[in-house]
Amino acid sequence: MLEIRSLEKRFDEIEVLRSIDLEVHRGELVFVIGPSGSGKSTMLRCCNRLEEPTSGAIFIEDRRITDIPRKDLDAMRQQVGMVFQSFNLYPHMSVLKNVVLAQKYALKRNRAAAEEKAMALLEQVGLAHKAQAMPSELSGGQQQRVAIARALALDPKVMLFDEPTSALDPELVGSVLKVMKDMKEQGMTMLVVSHEMAFAREAADRVVFMDGGVVVEQGPPEEIFGNPKSSRLREFLSHVS
Repeated sequence: MLEIRSLEKRFDEIEVLRSIDLEVHRGELVFVIGPSGSGKSTMLRCCNRLEEPTSGAIFIEDRRITDIPRKDLDAMRQQVGMVFQSFNLYPHMSVLKNVVLAQKYALKRNRAAAEEKAMALLEQVGLAHKAQAMPSELSGGQQQRVAIARALALDPKVMLFDEPTSALDPELVGSVLKVMKDMKEQGMTMLVVSHEMAFAREAADRVVFMDGGVVVEQGPPEEIFGNPKSSRLREFLSHVS
């Protein structure tokens, strides 16, 4: 579903990503871990061209998205949903309108169809009863679940998550992770950057460890956490355990 080939990214003379190769298969949840500054978020942002790769290629379902002209990026991004650390909801719009808006303008759905889709997704994330609330009336965890519903409303093929729980109080994290786990069970393809190690152990199909702009090691959670091969991964896990 998602393939990264020889991806490199430089900011002036600083090499942030160095020849990254990674595949995410249909329906797979791949979890990316690593220290701050290892290039995790930059790699994720390259996957929907929020950052432009210096070199290399990225494919979604065999379509080389790194060749898409900038004027066509909005259409491509409908296929690659992204959830950020900050929720980025429109503060002057209700929860329902936040989830409806992109459907109307990006997918040209009529109001009735967009509202029906939005309510179904709000039900999925446990917030149908908050449809008429304003974002300021929600907790951080609820706002993040609305942001997930909004991304899902565009029917993406792949979902990218960039530290989706890092801005949340600890007691609110579980509600967001439950939504992500439900999405996995429904077959959504997901690439997740996060420090939620317990969630990675439980829900990930594969865990990727990055450091210094490269993929150091990857494998199923039981191998990465239970039998790490590289000394750098062992050192990292000893600090986050």
